[in-house]
Amino acid sequence: MDITKNENIILSNPETKDFLADTYYLKSDKKLPLVIFVHGYKGYKDWGSWNLMAEKFAEAGLFFVKFNFSHNGTTLINPIGFDDLEAFGNNNYTKELSDLGVVIDHFSKDPQVDDQKVILIGHSRGGGISIVKTCEDERINALVTLASVDSLERFPKDEGLAEWEAKGVYYIENARTKQEMPHYYQFFEDFKNSEHRFDVERSMEMSKAHVLIIHGTSDEGVDVKNAEHLHILNPNSELFLIENGNHTFGAKEPWTETELPEDLNTVIEKCIQFINDKIVNE
Repeated sequence: MDITKNENIILSNPETKDFLADTYYLKSDKKLPLVIFVHGYKGYKDWGSWNLMAEKFAEAGLFFVKFNFSHNGTTLINPIGFDDLEAFGNNNYTKELSDLGVVIDHFSKDPQVDDQKVILIGHSRGGGISIVKTCEDERINALVTLASVDSLERFPKDEGLAEWEAKGVYYIENARTKQEMPHYYQFFEDFKNSEHRFDVERSMEMSKAHVLIIHGTSDEGVDVKNAEHLHILNPNSELFLIENGNHTFGAKEPWTETELPEDLNTVIEKCIQFINDKIVNE
């Protein structure tokens, strides 16, 4: 199958700044469901085996989009490195939701896309963002969370919070690149200013979309209890656990193999089945 790949498309968001997106799909006489992948914290669109994942979704007859949040630390010149730590430090949930809205607006107008069939797939913190967006945007028909958080309130507490406010910044080392990644205090202020909007629990309870929750039972980054909690909040959702699966379902950066890791392949097959059952063949 000949997949059409359009990579590093520049999208403009007047509320944030320009960022990049990719599309993968098979040309078809009919319009295709739009699947948008939302990366997580310290993630980016070309991380690990996300490109192989994109190909598998495209081969299944879906119009697959992945993108870099405008303030994830990558740049238009270098979409796979954290060259803009100032932008990373100035990221917040308002900007990420704004960027995701631009992605939906832009690609739902593509002539190959069926704008009545929009699916979000969010990984880790991107899952939390996707849950909130699904509650806000009635165009979204289905939501898949991969190793998702059940709350976006993930900040230092007590003395750590006071120190963050006093200094205006705290740093977290990137285990892979060894970079000291800044987080400016504006991140917390933005959260507090729109705390009701960023309530993942409320958003999950109110979601009218079809929901699939996928999580590894040995997730070292986000405990599987997050998935179980999300499922309780939305009893109409489906919970699918990967036994002994980790936070990235076996993927890592860099991924030099030509095949998907076994767990991630299982995840994608489950996603495709869910989308076909709930959206394509409804």
